[in-house]
Amino acid sequence: MATLPVLPLSESVLLPGMVIPVTLDAATQAAVDAARTAGDDTLLAVPRLDGEYGPVGTVAVIEKVGRLSSGEPAAVIRGLARGKIGSGVPGPGAALWVEVTRFEEPPVTERVRELATEYRKVVVALLQRRSAWQVIDAVERMTEPAELADSAGYAPWLSLEQRAELLAALDVAERLEKLTVWVRDHLAELDVSEKISEDVRESVEKTQREFLLRQQLAAIRKELGEDEPEGSADYRTRVEAADLPDKVREAAIREVDKLERASDQSPESGWIRTWLDTVLEMPWTVRTEDNTDLRTAREVLDADHSGLDDVKDRILEYLAVRNRRAARGLQVVGGRGSGAVLALVGPPGVGKTSLGESVARALDRKFVRVSLGGVRDEAEIRGHRRTYVGALPGRIVRAIREAGSMNPVVLLDEVDKLSAGYAGDPAAALLEVLDPAQNHTFRDHYLEVDLDLSDVLFLATANVADTVPGPLLDRMEVVTLDGYTEAEKVAIARGHLWPRQLDRAGLTPEDVTVTDEVLGLVASEYTREAGVRQLERALGRVLRKVAVELSTAPAVGAGAPGSGVVGAPRVAPFGFAAGLDEERPAADAPSPDRDTTVDVTLANLKDYLGRPRFTPESAERTAVPGVATGLAVTGAGGDVLFIEATALADGEPGLTLTGQLGDVMKESAQIALSYLRSHGPELGVDPAALHRRLHLHVPAGAVPKDGPSAGITMVTALASLATGRPVRPEIGMTGEVTLNGRVLPIGGVKQKLLAAHRAGLTEVIVPARNEPDLDDLPAAVRDQLTIHVVADVADVVRLALRPAEAGTLAHAA
Repeated sequence: MATLPVLPLSESVLLPGMVIPVTLDAATQAAVDAARTAGDDTLLAVPRLDGEYGPVGTVAVIEKVGRLSSGEPAAVIRGLARGKIGSGVPGPGAALWVEVTRFEEPPVTERVRELATEYRKVVVALLQRRSAWQVIDAVERMTEPAELADSAGYAPWLSLEQRAELLAALDVAERLEKLTVWVRDHLAELDVSEKISEDVRESVEKTQREFLLRQQLAAIRKELGEDEPEGSADYRTRVEAADLPDKVREAAIREVDKLERASDQSPESGWIRTWLDTVLEMPWTVRTEDNTDLRTAREVLDADHSGLDDVKDRILEYLAVRNRRAARGLQVVGGRGSGAVLALVGPPGVGKTSLGESVARALDRKFVRVSLGGVRDEAEIRGHRRTYVGALPGRIVRAIREAGSMNPVVLLDEVDKLSAGYAGDPAAALLEVLDPAQNHTFRDHYLEVDLDLSDVLFLATANVADTVPGPLLDRMEVVTLDGYTEAEKVAIARGHLWPRQLDRAGLTPEDVTVTDEVLGLVASEYTREAGVRQLERALGRVLRKVAVELSTAPAVGAGAPGSGVVGAPRVAPFGFAAGLDEERPAADAPSPDRDTTVDVTLANLKDYLGRPRFTPESAERTAVPGVATGLAVTGAGGDVLFIEATALADGEPGLTLTGQLGDVMKESAQIALSYLRSHGPELGVDPAALHRRLHLHVPAGAVPKDGPSAGITMVTALASLATGRPVRPEIGMTGEVTLNGRVLPIGGVKQKLLAAHRAGLTEVIVPARNEPDLDDLPAAVRDQLTIHVVADVADVVRLALRPAEAGTLAHAA
């Protein structure tokens, strides 16, 4: 045991075998002076962390005392061995003296050698990554495990606490285990750090490379005279030069200021540039001059579409009002323009979409179409917030930008096909767009500036108004397109469809002829629709077959029986001679320029389209008692509906309903039966004939049906069954019935009467309260129909049933 002065170390830890410099202050100077006074220059270096001494120090010897390069006094000491600190004792000088027991390393065991080998491997691996080859050589020359372990005191990656813990560990095996774990942890940290550094370096190199290439590209463009300035300075110039509203200019200048402060590598710079490009592309002050000549506008509308007088009149009214306002200097009032919002509601194929282009041509305005079918995101209308990646303005803003003016005709196609999704309800977003009182300050989520839509003429199209939300429908002026009469279809086919299909088939009017009678037959017996889409397809099919005939017909020869080719027989198609197995030489192939003409007539129409698909069937269906002809409205327009009733010989009294009927239609059937049971004698119906098992069916069975308008038809069918008197085949009917026999008004009168006319009916029964709706019916159709307006279902039964024959009532009973 020895008595040594204590040298406190607060910024380092001395391990045996290490040589370190120690800056001398009052405490360390006293310890050095005491050791030198004692004559052997030996002292105890003890780490003092957080003001506390450790239990183990290092017996050290003073190698040299002098000054550092900075001029501070210092001493160089070398550690000799570990020493356990005992109790304090008095000694010379101001230093602290303690009793020290010198620790001698125990003999080396096999386990210690294995730990030393393992530690040496990880240390060498760490030093190799640092390229410290001289240190590696020094480590390889160390043979004693204790010396190898204590050399870790030089490691810069060990903290003071870890070095103090290493000094306090007297067992060599414990020291080696701790060091192995620490070195491995440090290696793992180095792996992560190097990966992060590599990623950062690659990113920086890529950015620097892109910057260099862009600078070179700008220099090349400048040399070629194609310099296109980029950056915030260019945007500021463009914004100041653009003709923008004051509020929009202020917002654009604010964004340019942000762009000037932002870094080129910042994602926000790209977002700001995209927003500024969108704002600068908008036609904020561009407006086209409207056509003020009402006569010319009407001629354009008539040339493009036959019929549709309601829409044409409304467009002319819009023009007339706008002209009057302009003449009086009232074109803009209170910041609002004179736009309009029309909803064109009608079945497919009546020309709703094409009417938008025609209106734009009549007004000399730009036209843009916005398809809304299947849209279920509110952002599609209002745009996305700019915080989202890939944000875009809404479809309304994009339509205005595409049109290039602030007063275009915007067609909102299929507005009834909108659906609400998890991202919101686009129909609700349209409320502001289509409200003339609000759309002069429409605000898109992407632009976030007011956009004036009050001068835009909005045309919305829909097949069924029932699926359009009530508040949205209330903002639009509804114009109903109920379909075309047969005469209008013939006129459309002659003036529009036939020329268009001739052009598509590569034919000329001299190649094929057709009469109005043929066109009328195609419209009535080969297609049965409110519009003309199927009619155009049928005409296209005819002309394609005509093209085949003309391409395979020889130049001369007698016409084959039934052939439509004048002066040319039918031949085997595609260049093969009839009865021959070899292909005709190319030199003999028919020329499309030969002088032949095909006449499409009533006689040969079947050769092109086959047998008629729609023939009058009312007489056949109503030939037996219990069948009545009703009228209905579907998404494709009006249609004829047959209602069949029969009585079973056995079974409990009651009513069976089939035909996929909805709840309202089922209730109508019950009301019809109850009315006849209670008022049967007044109509000549024996109530006992209805106290049986009755079955009422509404074909076609695969089509769902609902609504109250079949009420009087059901009464008529049951009355016909009970009396045995068939329903007159030429009569159709529609109307709701009450328990007291009142006939209530229904909707879709025009479409139903057009359907009755198409089906060949000549008489129609409608509710008396629907008589004003008959004014909308085309005069040609009204003249060909005998329309009975009734208020009591008893009148319906008297009109609809055939006169009673002898024995009929007895048979019914």
